[in-house]
Amino acid sequence: MSSTVAPWSGRLAYVAMCLTICWGVLIATGWVRAMPGARVTHRVLATFSVALGVTHALALATAGTVSPFAVVLPFGLPRHALGVLGLELMVAVAVTAALRGAGFHWNRLPVHRLAYVAVWLCAMHAWLGAAANGSVPVLWLAGITVLVPTITLTMLRVLPPEALLRLGIRSAPEPAVAQPAGIRVSVDHGLCRHFALCQAHAPRVFRLLEDGTLRYARNPGPDQADHVVAAARACPMRAVRVVDGSGLPRG
Repeated sequence: MSSTVAPWSGRLAYVAMCLTICWGVLIATGWVRAMPGARVTHRVLATFSVALGVTHALALATAGTVSPFAVVLPFGLPRHALGVLGLELMVAVAVTAALRGAGFHWNRLPVHRLAYVAVWLCAMHAWLGAAANGSVPVLWLAGITVLVPTITLTMLRVLPPEALLRLGIRSAPEPAVAQPAGIRVSVDHGLCRHFALCQAHAPRVFRLLEDGTLRYARNPGPDQADHVVAAARACPMRAVRVVDGSGLPRG
């Protein structure tokens, strides 16, 4: 039984991890912000990935393929060490996300971004394992099918906004027009999920503190108007509202 569970749980974990990272990128960039249940779907995929990864590790240990210590310690064969490190990073990301949802406030973004590292460690583990077991031809089509969009979306996630503009993926902000007065900024903290995209677009206006509190300038200078409008557009939760001096919405 374990000899069957181990390979299939590993393959399903590989696919689920790729889907999780793709969906996370789409949420973080705001490309699926209008879809109901987008964040819930991401959590379900992430939980499913971790559960399958743990099942895969336990099945390997039960079948005697690896020792029980090799399941929790990154020693032994390189492919096993990569899998252990990737799985432990995924568990750490899941635990911090769960604690954040339970009311613990801190800046979890540095830990959450380790999910990118975890996925690539597990992907290398999967391909090295397939090569060692002689199953690369079987996994080639499915593996490449889910890996290519994962690589593409991850690269788009880390590219600077200027590069996205040149590629035509992100549209340039509309030319600034004269306004009767300065702009005013407000943030709905009930909607804000602290992705820090506003800070990335307007760091002189928005700042996410270590405890997860978002600080922002309510009346930024005219030179920050375009940056603030871009930040409002980038917010996947639509938590940032910008109005001009006459109370009309900007962006």
